[in-house]
Amino acid sequence: MLCDIMKEVLNFLNNLLKENDTIVIATSGGPDSMCLLSILNSLKDKYKLKLICAHVNHGLRSESEKEKNFVENYCVINNIIFEYMKIDKYTNNKFSESEGRKKRYNFFNELMTKYQAKYLMTAHHGDDLIETIMMRIVRGSNLKGYAGILQINNNIVRPLLYVSKKDILDYLREHNIEYVVDKSNDDEKYTRNRYRKQLLPFLKKEDINVHLKFLKYSQELQEYNDYINKIVLDKLNRIYKNNKINIKELLKEDKFIVKKIIEYVIIEIQREDIFNISDSQLDEILKLLKNKSNKQIDLANNYIARISYDNLIIEKKKELNNYYYEFKDKVIIDNNKIERIEKSDKKSNFILRINSSDVKLPLIVRTIKEGDKIKIKNLNGSKKVSDIFIDNKIDINKRMVYPIVTDSNNEIIWIPGLKKSIFDKEINEKYDIIIKYTEGKDE
Repeated sequence: MLCDIMKEVLNFLNNLLKENDTIVIATSGGPDSMCLLSILNSLKDKYKLKLICAHVNHGLRSESEKEKNFVENYCVINNIIFEYMKIDKYTNNKFSESEGRKKRYNFFNELMTKYQAKYLMTAHHGDDLIETIMMRIVRGSNLKGYAGILQINNNIVRPLLYVSKKDILDYLREHNIEYVVDKSNDDEKYTRNRYRKQLLPFLKKEDINVHLKFLKYSQELQEYNDYINKIVLDKLNRIYKNNKINIKELLKEDKFIVKKIIEYVIIEIQREDIFNISDSQLDEILKLLKNKSNKQIDLANNYIARISYDNLIIEKKKELNNYYYEFKDKVIIDNNKIERIEKSDKKSNFILRINSSDVKLPLIVRTIKEGDKIKIKNLNGSKKVSDIFIDNKIDINKRMVYPIVTDSNNEIIWIPGLKKSIFDKEINEKYDIIIKYTEGKDE
């Protein structure tokens, strides 16, 4: 027999499941995940379900091996497929909750693919929902963030949001189901544990089923968010192209829609490195939009937001490495190629003709240096390379790795694709070296 509230979980699953569904269940061995695993196991024969129990050892506690054996034994007894992963190493050998989550979900996704599973189910319950919503309200988030834990999010399903921790423990006791206890869940050095131990008792004293009110709040916020996303998508094709947000078009919109578009783009860009943008970061981006100079701000997970002329760009921070190559016949930088050729009748800035007697060989291909100047062909005098980049609206990140061609005396003879120096020769003049610049594809 299921308690009355736990019947909501069963009703939800009965409306969701179809015959022969394959389900991956994230299972720690604690009361929540053992409750979910038990309920799905009770439905296994009815729907001919294929259940895959996914257990992750984060490598942090001495009890982890025993917990693994406990979960595996349950699966053997109940004819459930058991899959296990141990996280052996974290970046800089330091545990990070976000890194642990990423590794954990990568493992779950691998299992989803391996077994062609329809759903990944996790054991988040109503009390978890309250904690998450309250934490995000205090920290600051966005509309989707304030909704907390979604019951169905693509192929991730959380059937236990209808019930509280007490309901889960009552169910386990009633059905004589064993589970393990993670003592770190009582340690108040963790923010979530403080909310659980200090805030939840007060709310439950006011209403024992307060989690259902939070669930309704969460579902309604998600409906608002879905509706607003439809509006955002209608406007996105005009505003967001080639991974760039057109600032002029963006600022034609209401401030609320501006914020939603930025949030939407951030989610789309960093799907593999999930982070929630904070209120303060969003405010900084809005300030950035009013600044016409090329500036950037740091976001989470090594992402940045920056202005490049009339565009806002959200991207992973790149390591900009200086380079210095001695040119012989060919130099390849990213997708761009500088190569010596035998002949050409073209006259663009992508072709350079020089007389070797006018320069000191070998030629050098390098990145920009402070104070670089070029004596431009058909111009009386020199011009700063940095000014040429600005005139040609070269993105600030691209400037730092853009190829500069000099001779061995550090005399700049060419900025490929942009400007040629006084050393360039016309087709009818004397020259013995022809060099071609190809930017991604043949010009």
